[in-house]
Formats: sequence, C-alpha cells, structure tokens
Amino acid sequence: MSVSGYREEDDVIGKAYDSRLVKRLLHYMRPYRGRTILAVLLLLATTALALSQPLLVQQAIDRDIAKAKTDDLWWIITLYLLVLALIFIFRYVQSLLMVIVSQKVMNDLRMQLFRHLQRMSIAFYDSNPVGRLVTRLTNDIAALNELLTAGAITIIADVFMIAGVAGVLLWINWKLALITFVIMPVLAVIMRWFAVVMRNSFRQQRLHVARLNAFTAEHIGGMMLVQLFGRQRRDNEEFREHSGRLLDANMGVVHSYAMFEPVVAIVSAMTTAIVIVVGGLDVLDESMTVGRLVAFLMLVAMYYNPVREIADRFNILQSAMAALERIFTLLDQPEGVQDAEDALDLPARVEGAVEFEGVSFAYTPDTWVLKDVSFRIAPGERVAFVGATGAGKTSLINLLLRFYDIQQGRILLDGIDIARAKQQHVRRHIGLVLQDPFIFTGTIEENIRLRDETIPLAQVRDAARLVGADRFISELPDGYQHRLVERGANLSTGQKQLLAFARSVAFDPEVMLVLDEATANIDSETEALIQESLERLTARRTSIIIAHRLATVRGADRIIVLHRGEIVEQGTHDELLALRGRYFRLWLLQQREVPADAVAKTGDAAS
Repeated sequence: MSVSGYREEDDVIGKAYDSRLVKRLLHYMRPYRGRTILAVLLLLATTALALSQPLLVQQAIDRDIAKAKTDDLWWIITLYLLVLALIFIFRYVQSLLMVIVSQKVMNDLRMQLFRHLQRMSIAFYDSNPVGRLVTRLTNDIAALNELLTAGAITIIADVFMIAGVAGVLLWINWKLALITFVIMPVLAVIMRWFAVVMRNSFRQQRLHVARLNAFTAEHIGGMMLVQLFGRQRRDNEEFREHSGRLLDANMGVVHSYAMFEPVVAIVSAMTTAIVIVVGGLDVLDESMTVGRLVAFLMLVAMYYNPVREIADRFNILQSAMAALERIFTLLDQPEGVQDAEDALDLPARVEGAVEFEGVSFAYTPDTWVLKDVSFRIAPGERVAFVGATGAGKTSLINLLLRFYDIQQGRILLDGIDIARAKQQHVRRHIGLVLQDPFIFTGTIEENIRLRDETIPLAQVRDAARLVGADRFISELPDGYQHRLVERGANLSTGQKQLLAFARSVAFDPEVMLVLDEATANIDSETEALIQESLERLTARRTSIIIAHRLATVRGADRIIVLHRGEIVEQGTHDELLALRGRYFRLWLLQQREVPADAVAKTGDAAS
C-alpha cells in the first residue's frame, strides 16, 4: 500500500508570481477594508512617533545635556514617555484589527474552499487523496494567519519605517545618508535571491506535508489490513521515507534562512561602522554635533532593523505564498459535472420513467465502460441489473445520479434529458443505498435525516420502522439519540446497512430507490428483513437494483444482463433461465448445481 502512485501534477507547480497571489488575496480582504485601512493609518502614526524619538534625543543632548540645563530636559523626557505610550496603544489596536481581519479572511477562504470541494466531481476524489485535501483546508489556510497578522503587516510597517527614516537621514546629513543607502542595492539582490530559494524550499515543505498526511490517513484507515497481513514493519519503513523527505525539506528551509540573516547583519554592521568613523570625524572638526550623530546612529539602527525584520518575516511570507499557491490551484480546478446556465428545474414530483438512449461512457479516453446502452424503465417498474464485476452496473448508477457526464447518448427522466436539468433536482428524486454505507459521527437520528431539520422525528421513526431498523435502535441505550463514532464503528455491518436504508426512505424519494448491492454484506436474517421491506417499499416506486447475487432479484419485473458494457439479455428470471445464456450460466454458478467445467460447456453451447 502506497500513496506514491497518486496523481502529482498539482503538487509540482510552476513559477508563481507573488503579485498575482497577493492580488487574489486582497480580493478576500475587500469586505474588511475599513478595518484594514484603519490599521494602516495606525501604522503610519506609529512610524511618525517612532521617528520623533531620535530627534528628541538629539534635542536633549545638544540643547540640555551639553549645556547642563535640566528644566527643559524633564519636558523632553515626559514627551518621550508620552510617545512610547502612544506607540504602545496604536500598535495594540492595529494588531487587534489585523487579527480580526485575518480570522475573517481565513474563515471566508476556508468556507469557499469547502464549498468548492463539495461541488467537485466524483472523478476528482478518485484521484486525490483525502489527506492532501485536508491539508489544504487546515495547514495551508492556517499559514495565512501569520501572513496577515504578523508577516504582511510587519513588512508594510517596515517599508513605512525605511521610507521615513531615509527622509530624516537625508535631512540630518545627506552625505552620511548616501553612505547608508549605497549598500541597499546589494541587500536588494540578496533578498531577491533569498525569496526564490525560500519559495522553492517552502513549496517542497508543503508538498511533503501533504504526502505524509495522505499516507497517514490511508494507513490509519486501513489499519485492520495492515495488522492482518503483518505490514507494520514495511509500512514503518515507508512512513520513515515520507517523514525523512519532510525533514529534508524542513532543513532546507532552516539552512536558507540561517544563511540570509547573518549576511544582512554583517552588511548593516559594516555600514554602521563606516558612519561612526565619518560622523566622528565631522564631530571632531565641529561640522556636526554629538546629539545629531547620536540621532543619526539611532536612525541607522532603525533603518536596518526593518531590513532584518523583513528577513525574519520572509519565511512567513514565503510559507504563506506557497500555501496560497496550492489553495488557489485547488480553487482553479474545474468542478467537473456542472449545470448548464439554462438548466431546468424538475417538478417537485415526477412519475419515474427512466430511459437510456444509446449511452456510451468511459472514465478514461477510449476505454469504454458502457457501449451504446439503451433501455426504458416504466414508472413503478422494478428492474435489476446483473453481470460480472466490471460489466458496468455501478456506472449506470453513477450516470443516472449525474456524478459523471456521458460522452454519447442521452439519459431521460420523465422524458427530460438529465444533462439539461439541475443536478440536485435530479438527485432529490433518487434514494441510494450503497454496499458500503457511510455513517457520520453523530446520533442515530442525525444520520438518518442528515441534519435536515425539515424531516421530523416521526418521519425518521417511520422510515426506521419500515426497514426494520427500529428493532435494534430501540435496544440502544439512548435510542435515536445514541451517538455513533466515526464511520459507525460501534454498529455491525447489518445495522449500518439498515440505517443507510432508513436514511434513503426518510428522504422519501418520490420516484425511485436505487440499491447498489445493498444486501451484499449482511447476514441472512437481516437480508430477509430488508427483502421483506423492499417488497412494500418498491410497490409504488421505480426501482433499480444492482446485485451480484441473483437470488435477491428473482422477483424483479425485469432483469437486464450486462457484459463488458453492453446489454446482452433481458427478461424475467424464468425467461432468462429458459434462454440458457449468460444469465443461466451465472445462475448455475451461484447455485452450485453443476461443476464449473460443466457450466462452461453449457455456456459454450448456449452461445
């Protein structure tokens, strides 16, 4: 078992443009632009207040300390403390505003992503591991929190600070300012290189996180088979490989960051040293005061601190950009089966006539699962489809439910082409019970009505009573309020089948009940109970039954035999036995009335 074979083209993403990703992210911030603008204004105010601090120090040194005046010095100290207090208040409010905006943007994006996943076709889930999709909704969305609350806002503040400091430096001493600025092109080149390296490092990190999550989800879900076949040691080795690749990706991020920060620190320290030497000489020849040099050095520190902070925040920025890249790539995935712009609304109730006209279908190009299939099912008719595994029986159900679009032909419901009708309008008329029913975490009642508040408890009880599920539900400690764990692990297979059957009945499909081998995994007593309920249930519904076991469909009005995607026989049970064709051979095999070699000879003769 390995996830190494899953489709990876979405993980290997080409060059991304930061401006494009940021522009799309800003679209989600638009509803909260009032808070965002206020936060930016507070940043500007904080920057202005911070820039006043070196100037106050200059005044204190040159005007008061140098001349031994104490009266004005206390006023400057008081003003300095007031500036500190205002900076604290402004930063607190600004941080609070951005946290609120961040949480709301994350919630909006998470909801849009979840809604998009709900609209994706079944084919999408056939080729995308659950663990990778969960990573998009959790880890990748969470990466945006740091971007909006700490990363982006800090970078904006640092840009404001760099611009403000540059202006004040030029005003104080333009020659020293040019010495300070001359190193910026070098830093710009270093930062550009660092951005590319970090983007690639974080992209690899997210890729291996998704793969590790997918592997873990798959193997925890199949733990019974892992233990049954003694695969623990082999799976441990495979997990170690995935974890090792993630470790290597994480170390790549660490090494890239560890290389950049010292470079910035060394460059800024060298520039500061040059400023001290040149500025000190100016002080000695009295062309510059001590207070002005001290203020200039404070401003130089304020100039390079934002550069170092940008380096610190680059890991957050690049991690978030990699996450955004993956989120938007998923959002850009086409939804697969989509309603036409002029899709029709089906009536609230339909009669239930189903017709396939020359339907051909392939999951992959040129590999036809169904070939020119045509049949008509009258309202209220009970029709069974049988055939060997891979004959195309389940594909009929998938197409009728519009989980996939057909390549050729038409599927009609009451004479209306379902390709022209809204998907949900088609599906609301169809009750479906699968061979492996899915049970949600929650109560029995919630699982039957799927939290649909329009279905009253009385209707839930009636549905359970009709299929015989009420018998075991009443024996549970809390009855219909009994809580079920993930996938209904605290129920037997038969109980889960009955519960899924009751769910379908509770939604009262006006037209048909589609059963996909729904009695394949239950004991004889439960099967007899379901068969008895089916007789009552299908008396007024168009019914399509898919089953391997022919004994469960003997009472069908008509049986259609599929073989390699084509209809080869149809008729009642007795009529098909009389034909002594493929259905006859299947029947003999299941009844074990003759040896397999005799059945083969009989089949050859019948052919």
